Amino acid sequence: MLHRDYLLEVIDQFVSTVSRALSRALLERDLDAAAEVEEAVAELIQLDPDTAMSLSPESLVVMMQLSGTGDAVAGYAAYALNRLADAYERSGDAGVAELRRGQAQAIASAFGADLDQIPEELREVEERLNLGE
Repeated sequence: MLHRDYLLEVIDQFVSTVSRALSRALLERDLDAAAEVEEAVAELIQLDPDTAMSLSPESLVVMMQLSGTGDAVAGYAAYALNRLADAYERSGDAGVAELRRGQAQAIASAFGADLDQIPEELREVEERLNLGE
């Protein structure tokens, strides 16, 4: 029960941070906000941000599998990374966009998440993003 409560708290913090930062990254093209999303994803999957964001898609999945929390957080991480790819594409950084999209797809594939399925807690931010795009 404590582990479940801890995960719920971590997910709540993640959703709060990502909701604000993704809006700024995508709607205002603020790449500092993109870095905030990356930090939140790394914290969610219990890795150092610099390490996590530099890993190949396959290596990121392995690290999530080793942490033991991948199943619980995969949909959130995949969603955030996939939307970050959009932010990097808009800013003209195709290389980072490709890496983030690859990471999102690898996570979704490995943990049975659907990139087209927006986590319930992030639907409101997704609606704002769709209106602003």
